[in-house]
Amino acid sequence: MQAINPDGVTIPGISQAMLLDKNERLLLISGQVPLNAAGAVVGHDLETQLVQVFENMRVVLAAAQADFRHVARFTIYVCDYHPDKLPIIRGVRNRYIDPAHPPASSLIGVAALFQPGVLIEIDALAAVPA
Repeated sequence: MQAINPDGVTIPGISQAMLLDKNERLLLISGQVPLNAAGAVVGHDLETQLVQVFENMRVVLAAAQADFRHVARFTIYVCDYHPDKLPIIRGVRNRYIDPAHPPASSLIGVAALFQPGVLIEIDALAAVPA
């Protein structure tokens, strides 16, 4: 997997594109939400919910013999997004990824997610070595 970041096309904190190698398998990770193993929503604040989402994603990646180094792209859906939420999102995300080599990413503000109280959902694509 190779980051593509051409001069003049820059959004801080993300790679503009990720090129997958022919020796990698594509892992498509469904939207992860802040539910614990019992199916209950964890936390009422964005940071607590983000940690649960990334922990859930860590478990999914591990089940495919992968980890966050293999993530090529995140799509992040945030309820009632405002720019002041970006440092929280990046702060938690950077605990799990290498911020010097971030995946491609999109952040989308939404009015609501699948269940009341859920503030964040993240889906991902990962390139798992064959």
